[in-house]
Amino acid sequence: MSNVRRPAWGSIIPALTLLAGTLFAASASTARGTSLREQGRTRLTELITAEQRHGREERAEYRRLRDRVDRISRDAGRHDARVKRARAEADRLAAGAGFTPFTGPAVRVTLDDAPLPRSGDLPRGARPDDLVVHQSDVQAVVNALWAGGAQAMQIMDQRVISTSAVRCVGNTLILQGVVYSPPFRITAAGDPDRLHAALHASHEIAIYRKYVRAYGLGYAVRTVDRTTLPPYTGNVTMKHATVPAEPPEDD
Repeated sequence: MSNVRRPAWGSIIPALTLLAGTLFAASASTARGTSLREQGRTRLTELITAEQRHGREERAEYRRLRDRVDRISRDAGRHDARVKRARAEADRLAAGAGFTPFTGPAVRVTLDDAPLPRSGDLPRGARPDDLVVHQSDVQAVVNALWAGGAQAMQIMDQRVISTSAVRCVGNTLILQGVVYSPPFRITAAGDPDRLHAALHASHEIAIYRKYVRAYGLGYAVRTVDRTTLPPYTGNVTMKHATVPAEPPEDD
Protein backbone atom coordinates (compact mmCIF):
# COMPACT_ATOMS: atom_id res chain seq x y z
CA MET A 1 0.00 0.00 0.00
CA SER A 2 2.81 2.43 0.83
CA ASN A 3 4.42 1.86 -2.60
CA VAL A 4 1.13 2.94 -4.24
CA ARG A 5 0.54 6.13 -2.14
CA ARG A 6 4.00 7.66 -2.69
CA PRO A 7 3.68 8.04 -6.47
CA ALA A 8 0.13 9.47 -6.02
CA TRP A 9 1.28 12.21 -3.62
CA GLY A 10 4.23 12.85 -5.85
CA SER A 11 1.88 13.84 -8.67
CA ILE A 12 -0.56 15.86 -6.51
CA ILE A 13 1.93 18.09 -4.71
CA PRO A 14 3.18 19.90 -7.87
CA ALA A 15 -0.45 20.54 -8.89
CA LEU A 16 -1.28 22.02 -5.45
CA THR A 17 1.83 24.17 -5.58
CA LEU A 18 0.83 25.52 -8.99
CA LEU A 19 -2.73 26.24 -7.77
CA ALA A 20 -1.49 28.04 -4.65
CA GLY A 21 0.85 30.17 -6.72
CA THR A 22 -2.01 31.14 -9.01
CA LEU A 23 -4.19 32.18 -6.04
CA PHE A 24 -1.38 34.25 -4.51
CA ALA A 25 -0.82 35.98 -7.81
CA ALA A 26 -4.55 36.74 -8.16
CA SER A 27 -4.70 38.16 -4.62
CA ALA A 28 -1.65 40.32 -5.23
CA SER A 29 -3.13 41.61 -8.47
CA THR A 30 -6.48 42.39 -6.80
CA ALA A 31 -4.96 44.08 -3.77
CA ARG A 32 -2.34 45.96 -5.84
CA GLY A 33 -0.01 46.05 -2.89
CA THR A 34 -2.69 46.93 -0.29
CA SER A 35 -4.48 44.95 2.38
CA LEU A 36 -7.66 43.37 1.09
CA ARG A 37 -9.19 43.50 4.57
CA GLU A 38 -8.46 47.23 4.95
CA GLN A 39 -9.67 47.92 1.42
CA GLY A 40 -13.01 46.26 2.16
CA ARG A 41 -13.36 48.21 5.39
CA THR A 42 -12.63 51.47 3.57
CA ARG A 43 -15.25 50.73 0.92
CA LEU A 44 -17.84 49.98 3.63
CA THR A 45 -17.06 53.26 5.41
CA GLU A 46 -17.36 55.18 2.15
CA LEU A 47 -20.69 53.48 1.43
CA ILE A 48 -22.08 54.40 4.86
CA THR A 49 -20.89 58.01 4.49
CA ALA A 50 -22.45 58.28 1.03
CA GLU A 51 -25.78 56.88 2.26
CA GLN A 52 -25.82 59.28 5.21
CA ARG A 53 -25.15 62.22 2.88
CA HIS A 54 -27.92 61.01 0.57
CA GLY A 55 -30.28 60.76 3.54
CA ARG A 56 -29.52 64.32 4.63
CA GLU A 57 -30.16 65.58 1.10
CA GLU A 58 -33.50 63.75 0.93
CA ARG A 59 -34.59 65.13 4.31
CA ALA A 60 -33.72 68.66 3.17
CA GLU A 61 -35.74 68.15 -0.02
CA TYR A 62 -38.64 66.75 2.01
CA ARG A 63 -38.66 69.83 4.27
CA ARG A 64 -38.55 72.13 1.24
CA LEU A 65 -41.50 70.38 -0.41
CA ARG A 66 -43.46 70.26 2.84
CA ASP A 67 -43.02 74.01 3.33
CA ARG A 68 -44.19 74.55 -0.24
CA VAL A 69 -47.28 72.40 0.33
CA ASP A 70 -48.04 74.36 3.51
CA ARG A 71 -47.82 77.66 1.65
CA ILE A 72 -50.07 76.39 -1.14
CA SER A 73 -52.57 75.06 1.39
CA ARG A 74 -52.69 78.37 3.23
CA ASP A 75 -53.15 80.31 -0.01
CA ALA A 76 -55.90 77.97 -1.17
CA GLY A 77 -57.75 78.25 2.12
CA ARG A 78 -57.79 82.02 2.46
CA HIS A 79 -61.29 82.28 1.03
CA ASP A 80 -62.72 79.12 2.61
CA ALA A 81 -63.88 79.56 6.19
CA ARG A 82 -63.73 75.84 6.96
CA VAL A 83 -60.14 75.56 5.78
CA LYS A 84 -59.18 78.66 7.77
CA ARG A 85 -60.68 77.18 10.92
CA ALA A 86 -58.89 73.88 10.35
CA ARG A 87 -55.57 75.65 9.78
CA ALA A 88 -56.03 77.71 12.93
CA GLU A 89 -56.71 74.58 14.95
CA ALA A 90 -53.65 72.85 13.44
CA ASP A 91 -51.49 75.86 14.31
CA ARG A 92 -52.82 75.80 17.87
CA LEU A 93 -51.90 72.14 18.28
CA ALA A 94 -48.54 72.33 16.49
CA ALA A 95 -46.52 73.36 19.55
CA GLY A 96 -47.84 70.54 21.72
CA ALA A 97 -47.27 68.03 18.92
CA GLY A 98 -43.63 69.05 18.48
CA PHE A 99 -43.92 70.80 15.11
CA THR A 100 -42.56 74.15 16.30
CA PRO A 101 -39.24 75.03 18.00
CA PHE A 102 -39.20 74.92 21.80
CA THR A 103 -37.05 77.15 23.98
CA GLY A 104 -36.44 76.75 27.69
CA PRO A 105 -34.31 75.09 30.39
CA ALA A 106 -33.35 71.50 29.80
CA VAL A 107 -31.45 68.47 31.05
CA ARG A 108 -28.95 66.71 28.76
CA VAL A 109 -27.99 63.06 29.25
CA THR A 110 -24.98 61.56 27.48
CA LEU A 111 -24.48 57.80 27.13
CA ASP A 112 -21.25 56.32 25.79
CA ASP A 113 -19.55 52.96 25.26
CA ALA A 114 -16.88 51.88 27.73
CA PRO A 115 -13.27 52.33 26.58
CA LEU A 116 -11.35 49.14 25.94
CA PRO A 117 -8.21 48.60 28.03
CA ARG A 118 -4.93 49.25 26.23
CA SER A 119 -4.20 45.54 26.37
CA GLY A 120 -7.29 44.88 24.28
CA ASP A 121 -8.56 42.33 26.81
CA LEU A 122 -12.07 42.59 28.23
CA PRO A 123 -12.42 43.39 31.93
CA ARG A 124 -12.66 40.34 34.14
CA GLY A 125 -16.11 38.77 33.92
CA ALA A 126 -17.28 41.10 31.13
CA ARG A 127 -18.78 40.21 27.77
CA PRO A 128 -18.52 42.44 24.69
CA ASP A 129 -22.20 43.41 25.07
CA ASP A 130 -21.48 44.72 28.57
CA LEU A 131 -19.27 47.49 27.17
CA VAL A 132 -21.69 49.12 24.72
CA VAL A 133 -24.82 51.24 25.04
CA HIS A 134 -27.93 49.31 24.05
CA GLN A 135 -31.29 50.33 22.67
CA SER A 136 -32.88 49.59 26.04
CA ASP A 137 -30.48 52.03 27.73
CA VAL A 138 -31.39 54.89 25.39
CA GLN A 139 -35.08 54.02 25.70
CA ALA A 140 -34.82 53.97 29.51
CA VAL A 141 -33.50 57.54 29.52
CA VAL A 142 -36.17 58.68 27.05
CA ASN A 143 -38.96 57.07 29.08
CA ALA A 144 -37.69 58.55 32.35
CA LEU A 145 -37.50 62.05 30.87
CA TRP A 146 -41.03 61.83 29.46
CA ALA A 147 -42.21 60.58 32.85
CA GLY A 148 -40.45 63.56 34.45
CA GLY A 149 -42.63 65.97 32.53
CA ALA A 150 -40.43 66.74 29.53
CA GLN A 151 -42.18 69.27 27.32
CA ALA A 152 -39.91 68.63 24.33
CA MET A 153 -37.09 66.23 23.55
CA GLN A 154 -34.21 65.90 21.13
CA ILE A 155 -31.94 62.90 20.48
CA MET A 156 -28.64 63.87 18.87
CA ASP A 157 -29.64 66.59 16.38
CA GLN A 158 -33.25 65.49 15.83
CA ARG A 159 -36.44 66.44 17.63
CA VAL A 160 -38.45 63.42 18.72
CA ILE A 161 -42.12 63.10 19.58
CA SER A 162 -44.24 60.48 21.29
CA THR A 163 -44.36 58.28 18.18
CA SER A 164 -40.60 58.37 17.48
CA ALA A 165 -38.91 54.97 17.61
CA VAL A 166 -35.43 54.36 19.00
CA ARG A 167 -33.54 51.55 17.25
CA CYS A 168 -29.99 50.30 17.78
CA VAL A 169 -27.95 48.00 15.56
CA GLY A 170 -24.75 46.92 17.26
CA ASN A 171 -23.43 50.04 18.91
CA THR A 172 -25.06 52.47 16.47
CA LEU A 173 -28.34 54.33 16.88
CA ILE A 174 -30.84 54.57 14.03
CA LEU A 175 -33.29 57.43 14.40
CA GLN A 176 -35.70 58.37 11.63
CA GLY A 177 -33.39 56.92 8.98
CA VAL A 178 -30.17 58.48 10.27
CA VAL A 179 -27.34 56.41 11.78
CA TYR A 180 -25.44 57.79 14.79
CA SER A 181 -22.41 56.51 16.66
CA PRO A 182 -21.88 56.97 20.40
CA PRO A 183 -21.78 59.07 22.48
CA PHE A 184 -25.57 59.46 22.38
CA ARG A 185 -27.02 62.76 23.64
CA ILE A 186 -30.63 63.09 24.80
CA THR A 187 -31.87 66.60 25.62
CA ALA A 188 -35.20 67.14 27.36
CA ALA A 189 -36.72 70.58 27.95
CA GLY A 190 -38.72 71.04 31.12
CA ASP A 191 -38.35 71.53 34.86
CA PRO A 192 -34.74 70.46 35.59
CA ASP A 193 -35.52 69.34 39.14
CA ARG A 194 -38.33 67.05 38.01
CA LEU A 195 -36.25 65.67 35.17
CA HIS A 196 -33.29 64.91 37.46
CA ALA A 197 -35.62 63.24 39.96
CA ALA A 198 -37.16 61.07 37.22
CA LEU A 199 -33.74 59.89 36.07
CA HIS A 200 -32.75 59.08 39.65
CA ALA A 201 -35.99 57.13 40.24
CA SER A 202 -35.72 54.95 37.11
CA HIS A 203 -35.02 51.29 37.90
CA GLU A 204 -33.65 50.67 34.38
CA ILE A 205 -31.20 53.56 34.66
CA ALA A 206 -30.09 52.30 38.07
CA ILE A 207 -29.12 48.99 36.41
CA TYR A 208 -27.23 50.88 33.67
CA ARG A 209 -25.34 52.86 36.33
CA LYS A 210 -24.13 49.59 37.87
CA TYR A 211 -22.44 48.83 34.55
CA VAL A 212 -21.07 52.37 34.56
CA ARG A 213 -19.33 51.67 37.84
CA ALA A 214 -18.26 48.14 36.88
CA TYR A 215 -17.00 48.63 33.33
CA GLY A 216 -16.71 52.36 32.70
CA LEU A 217 -19.73 52.98 30.49
CA GLY A 218 -20.36 56.68 29.98
CA TYR A 219 -23.20 58.40 31.86
CA ALA A 220 -23.29 62.17 32.29
CA VAL A 221 -26.21 64.42 33.25
CA ARG A 222 -26.08 68.19 33.18
CA THR A 223 -28.53 71.06 33.34
CA VAL A 224 -28.79 73.51 30.43
CA ASP A 225 -30.11 76.90 31.52
CA ARG A 226 -31.62 77.70 28.14
CA THR A 227 -31.71 75.86 24.84
CA THR A 228 -33.83 75.77 21.69
CA LEU A 229 -34.93 72.42 20.33
CA PRO A 230 -35.73 72.31 16.59
CA PRO A 231 -39.18 71.30 15.33
CA TYR A 232 -39.94 67.71 14.43
CA THR A 233 -39.47 67.18 10.70
CA GLY A 234 -40.22 63.48 10.25
CA ASN A 235 -43.29 61.82 8.85
CA VAL A 236 -46.33 61.20 10.99
CA THR A 237 -48.32 58.16 9.99
CA MET A 238 -51.15 57.55 12.39
CA LYS A 239 -52.70 54.09 12.53
CA HIS A 240 -55.72 53.23 14.57
CA ALA A 241 -58.37 50.56 14.86
CA THR A 242 -62.12 50.97 15.19
CA VAL A 243 -64.61 48.53 16.60
CA PRO A 244 -67.09 47.58 13.88
CA ALA A 245 -70.73 48.05 14.67
CA GLU A 246 -72.40 44.84 15.69
CA PRO A 247 -74.96 43.57 13.20
CA PRO A 248 -78.56 43.74 14.39
CA GLU A 249 -79.84 40.57 15.93
CA ASP A 250 -82.40 38.62 13.98
CA ASP A 251 -85.82 38.52 15.57
